[in-house]
Amino acid sequence: MSVLVVTGTGTEVGKTVTTAAVAAAALSRGRSVAVLKPAQTGVGPDEPGDAAEVARLAGDVTLRELARYPEPLAPDTAARRAGRPAVRPHEIAEAAEKLAAEHDLVLVEGAGGLLVRFDETGATLADAARLLDAPVLVVAHAGLGTLNATALTGEALRARGLRFPGVVIGSWPVDADLASRCNRTDLPEAAGAPLLGAVPERAGALPPADFRAAAPGWLAPRLDGVWDAERFVKGTA
Repeated sequence: MSVLVVTGTGTEVGKTVTTAAVAAAALSRGRSVAVLKPAQTGVGPDEPGDAAEVARLAGDVTLRELARYPEPLAPDTAARRAGRPAVRPHEIAEAAEKLAAEHDLVLVEGAGGLLVRFDETGATLADAARLLDAPVLVVAHAGLGTLNATALTGEALRARGLRFPGVVIGSWPVDADLASRCNRTDLPEAAGAPLLGAVPERAGALPPADFRAAAPGWLAPRLDGVWDAERFVKGTA
């Protein structure tokens, strides 16, 4: 995978911290990494955005942001309200391809969920992934309600002929409730794709050095980690 698109089943599911973990694990294997944030919303011009947070946690990554809008809204709405140009799928694809020519791995972090609108035509991150022919990693919530959201996202990916390598739980609770414990088993079935990791809650609050050291233990080998899905599902990891 030279380009990996990272989306979520919704907002606040741990997508940025998961992106940082994937970047850190790749860096630990000696791979060069770039992070592309097509549309950053809800952040002022001089404030650090999601890409900067990935770099803070993961380390030496190349950052690229295509557009920034001040209001915390879907990119299409935020661009329209700001009176600024929207980001188009072909622009995302072109930027990712340029980065891929110089890096072993390019992580394209979307905004919100897979089908959030990027422009007035209704174009989405899925359209950019199709242009790139890139796999899409889905970050999901651990608890109640996640099965439906994950199943819908997986169905949307398959309907578009997009590759779906698996799901990462973006914030695995220290004290998992019954729904979260059951979802360890049920998420792969709902998604139609394997679990590829579980990032602990508040992982983003760790000192960067500790985050980088721990990240491979949160991710499966397919994501350059050493995490064992079978042990996790059994509750022994």
